[in-house]
Amino acid sequence: MEDKSRASNATLNWLRAAVLGANDGIVSVSSIILGVAGATSARHTIFIAGLAGLVAGAFSMAVGEYVSVSSQRDTERIFIAREKRRLARDPSHELEGLAKVYIKKGVSEKTARLVAKELSAKDALAAHLEAELQLDEEDLNSPWQAAIASLLSFTVGGLIPLLAVLLATRHTRVLITFIAVLGALTLTGYASATVGEASRKKAILRVVAGGALAMIATYVIGHLFGSAVT
Repeated sequence: MEDKSRASNATLNWLRAAVLGANDGIVSVSSIILGVAGATSARHTIFIAGLAGLVAGAFSMAVGEYVSVSSQRDTERIFIAREKRRLARDPSHELEGLAKVYIKKGVSEKTARLVAKELSAKDALAAHLEAELQLDEEDLNSPWQAAIASLLSFTVGGLIPLLAVLLATRHTRVLITFIAVLGALTLTGYASATVGEASRKKAILRVVAGGALAMIATYVIGHLFGSAVT
């Protein structure tokens, strides 16, 4: 049961990261594309700008996730090493501390001491890490997994507006891109709400409204500066 729960949590974390990465890719690349489209109608220029934004954004997210998760993992390892030293130096004091954790959670003193004793007899380190730090030494987040997931999900999301502007005609590319992006954001909003067991309607409205605002703002800015700077 514990292994299944652990696998389920890992899957949910990966899905959340993937959905957020895809959403960032959709919004970031579409905003760049429409910003450039507001300044020029040259398909080649718009495509190159969108492609550059996709590559830069995907690798930026991957590096950011790798650094962030690596830092978190290093901190967690420090906590684990510290707890090991404390258990080796004074196990009876640590047992008392573990019992107090359960007492603070509302367990009676007698039961808390019994639980602490039985858990410590099985695996004292795991008991302390779970109760005091909510950590599992065998289930630390992987920085490489987070980086690759972010890279791939951002790329998939960014390809949607990029393909839309590439395949559409000159006169319809802005409208087609806008529609494609809003449709994709609807899907990511629905997926994020489903994974997080939240309101699907609210999630969809948030991501669609935010994406639409970003695209409109960058298109207007691109149009204004494209006309002013020649």
